[in-house]
Amino acid sequence: MTDEEVFTEPVEWHASLPGVIVSAAGIIRDQAGSVLLVKPNYRDHWSLPGGICEFGEAPHDGCAREVAEEIGLERPAGQLLSVDWHLAAEIYGPGARPAVFFIFDCGTLASLDGVTLQASEIDDCRFAGEAELDELLHESTLPRIRAAISALASGCVRYVPQVASSPTA
Repeated sequence: MTDEEVFTEPVEWHASLPGVIVSAAGIIRDQAGSVLLVKPNYRDHWSLPGGICEFGEAPHDGCAREVAEEIGLERPAGQLLSVDWHLAAEIYGPGARPAVFFIFDCGTLASLDGVTLQASEIDDCRFAGEAELDELLHESTLPRIRAAISALASGCVRYVPQVASSPTA
């Protein structure tokens, strides 16, 4: 080791690495192929059921947990459909971490019977056809959700990096 090289202890080195926020959501469809959306009470737009993974939580486990919390149904996270990467929105400051969004296939539902909305966060839910998505979803979520829908048909996972700064939604 030269004088210029300084060994960093593993714990200190690991703590210095950059991090990301991990979010996971599920696509649940009805028999016609429409997608289940939820209306969070803290946003102006609809979204897929899902949210931020807890520290150390695997994305597929976070998806299943968030879906169960938001709509009251146990839906295992199936096939990974899409991955999206976003820089943090400017409102979070210059040191804000980027986010990685995972979308999993959570199967189909014959109806909304049995759905119990998480009262503290979700105001409503509905099935929406692909033509309705532009008007219901935030523009930053559209590419990842459209990629996930495409992956359902093709069987191929889609990667949708969105490098421009935009809100994490």
